[in-house]
Amino acid sequence: MTTRILIHTRNLVFPHVSVTDGVRALRELGADHGFSVDTTDEPGEFRPGSLRRYAAVVFLSTGGEVLDEAGRDALQAHLTAGHGWMGVHCAAGTELDWPWYEGLVGARFDSHPPIQTATVTTADPDHPATEHLPPAWTWTDEWYNFRADPRDRGARVLLTVDEAGYEGGTMGGDHPLAWAGEHDGAPTFYTSLGHAPEAYEDAAFRRHLLGGVRHALGDM
Repeated sequence: MTTRILIHTRNLVFPHVSVTDGVRALRELGADHGFSVDTTDEPGEFRPGSLRRYAAVVFLSTGGEVLDEAGRDALQAHLTAGHGWMGVHCAAGTELDWPWYEGLVGARFDSHPPIQTATVTTADPDHPATEHLPPAWTWTDEWYNFRADPRDRGARVLLTVDEAGYEGGTMGGDHPLAWAGEHDGAPTFYTSLGHAPEAYEDAAFRRHLLGGVRHALGDM
């Protein structure tokens, strides 16, 4: 049986044009690495009968309250049964009034400065999402500030950004960008990178996403 993942793309706050590029990238990665991809922007797809087909769920630059109450219940039940979750970029600005989701994503979005180029540090090179990356590398993105450090929830931080190299950081010298973990039985992965369409054409970023999918699938 083919492994299937579901990508949710609903954003009621700041829709991202890069979502189309992200879906295409994940479809191409799936074709090359043995998983199939379905997409939805409909809350009604989050029901037990639909979700049971998927080994993992990806929130790709979602934003705002993207699920109804039945969808929240279905997603929580699906993930606590051991299926995986991955969030990309604006997924940290999603379901802001649902405490369980805050534990899922690891840290809430707070703010971001204008898009700038900065230096990213590979904080943990021993993960499928980072093992291919150099110790420090240059990237242009929308650098998210978070309301808390995901380490406080037990997350394994994989990437950080040097706030001395750009303007508008609020988290100090150890500013997390991407992390992996577990929440109520679900393997979880989040990366704040991926604002711009061109990110999804970058081979290193695609491999970063593939590592996140692998984590969510428990394939490490």
